[in-house]
Amino acid sequence: MILRCPVCGKSPVFAALLKTRSLRDWFSPLDGCPRCGYPYEREPGYFLASTWVINYGAGSVLGIVIYITLDLVIHPSIGWLLAAVLTPIVLFNLLFARHSKTLFIAIDHLSDPHEKDPGEDGGNLPKPDAPTRDSGGPGKPTPKPEPELASH
Repeated sequence: MILRCPVCGKSPVFAALLKTRSLRDWFSPLDGCPRCGYPYEREPGYFLASTWVINYGAGSVLGIVIYITLDLVIHPSIGWLLAAVLTPIVLFNLLFARHSKTLFIAIDHLSDPHEKDPGEDGGNLPKPDAPTRDSGGPGKPTPKPEPELASH
């Protein structure tokens, strides 16, 4: 994964490594794509699923694989086993956080694409559905049929 905008594929999702001054800069994506205007974070809490499902899920799978491999091959003591399993998990989760957020943005864009609306605000809105034939305004009232008079 190259950590680029899922729409245009050109602009980065995160600040460059040399411009990262804190952990917040490392974990927080930019507001949106400067090239196409696609917003990276649609609402507060948007990246909770990427953190809990993708990042921690992948870290857990990595930890399980390391644990099973070490336990089956060399049978280490519990202290050594904990250190050998937890250290790679922590490092992996720190390094994989950006990738999990970018993957989440790409999956979200695939399932719910937002495209540039040519409106006044210039923001990204869902692409409007094509108008149907019957949506051209208020319809003409249909005449009620006249009741038939029974002849005697």
